[in-house]
Amino acid sequence: MSGKDKIPVFPSRMALTIMKSRLKGAEKGHSLLKKKADALTLKFRQILKKIIETKLLMGDVMKNASLSLAETKFAMGDFSHNVLQNVTKAQTKVRSRKENVAGVNLPVFEHFTDGADTYELTGLSRGGQQLDKVKKNFAKAVELLVELASLQTSFVTLDEVIKITNRRVNAIEYVIIPRIANTISHIISELDEMEREEFYRLKKIQEKKKQARDRKEEAKRISGITNDVGNLLEDDLDEDLLFDS
Repeated sequence: MSGKDKIPVFPSRMALTIMKSRLKGAEKGHSLLKKKADALTLKFRQILKKIIETKLLMGDVMKNASLSLAETKFAMGDFSHNVLQNVTKAQTKVRSRKENVAGVNLPVFEHFTDGADTYELTGLSRGGQQLDKVKKNFAKAVELLVELASLQTSFVTLDEVIKITNRRVNAIEYVIIPRIANTISHIISELDEMEREEFYRLKKIQEKKKQARDRKEEAKRISGITNDVGNLLEDDLDEDLLFDS
């Protein structure tokens, strides 16, 4: 096992406890990030589906708006100068808000109407019906454009966040968790080796103590035998011999 495959720590019981807690935290973090990536991917697919539908609808709306503009110009002539004279400020405006999806703030654009229609009287002389139709068609087109801009902005944001989240998931799954697991295995093997060495050391100590005790007992035994032999020259140790005449 190379040094890059494990975390450099001193093998001890405390280090083993810390590594186990880190492994548990990494697994929990991996699970949460995986759920976040799944939720973001689901929202990403929903937005992609809405973008496709909105773009298809946008083509039809723009086609109808262009046709109605051509009909209005045919009926009224060039009315752009009348519109420019009557319009002083934008009537359709856009505001933004944030939508939280799995901890990610997605920008959402909404259109709203501010103020009265300043050119509602335009076309009373002729072509009023066509003008009202072209206003409605282009208002629908602007509404779809705002919705499409919101969807595409959320799409790009989600795409970046999903890439980052997947990189984190892969880093935890294939780098961090294996390193911690290898470190735990290394610590366990080192602790087992230390226990075996300690057991062998204690066994040798017991063996040395037993040998010392045996030598001591042997010495005592030999010393006791020597004391029991006594001195033959001492008179008090000799028994009297009686002979019959």
